Amino acid sequence: MKNSHRVTHLSLYDVMHTPGVAADLSHISTKAKVTGHLGSDQLADAVKDADLVLIPAGVPRKPGMTRDDLFNTNAGIVRDLATVCAEICPNAILGIITNPVNSTVPIAEEVYKRKNAFDENRINIFGVTSLDVVRANTFVAELKGLDVDKINVPVIGGHSGVTIIPLLSQATPAVSFPQEDRTKLTERIQNAGTEVVEAKAGAGSATLSMAFAAARFAYKVLDA
Repeated sequence: MKNSHRVTHLSLYDVMHTPGVAADLSHISTKAKVTGHLGSDQLADAVKDADLVLIPAGVPRKPGMTRDDLFNTNAGIVRDLATVCAEICPNAILGIITNPVNSTVPIAEEVYKRKNAFDENRINIFGVTSLDVVRANTFVAELKGLDVDKINVPVIGGHSGVTIIPLLSQATPAVSFPQEDRTKLTERIQNAGTEVVEAKAGAGSATLSMAFAAARFAYKVLDA
């Protein structure tokens, strides 16, 4: 996000280490001002005047866990962050990355409704599932020997297992696969997060690819 020419102020919030991360990012020679906010008493300042708020907070998956297993912890985190956003920056676009996205987005929506900050005529709460598109593009490009920068595979649905639906028949440029290969590719896209969790052997879940996908989502929002 520090690289985007559209970002004038990059405000970071967490319950630990934020000032150090902010100091590090502030040395990058792009125009965005960087501030770090630490702890719940600084959350309101972190989101004040925000146009876009991204929420990647939460505990990561470990081997054997599904995204749904994260619900008990991450639901409360999203609830608390959404509450402050509804009070301080209700008109900001809210991008929720925290898993399970299929559940955390409805939680944020209910928080906004209770705070009378939900506008049925304006969509401003999004589940950030762009990582599924990034993965689909990557896997298809690898299989077909295509330039990944020039391929787009639409992915609809949610962000968990079979709710992730890659529309391989709608890819541009057009691609085709035998049914067996199509099934395997679809399952790999649906289970790609688990692939990373298992490869990290308990050390976390997808972070770098998710950061890339979230930034891509944010750039699209800021360009809209």
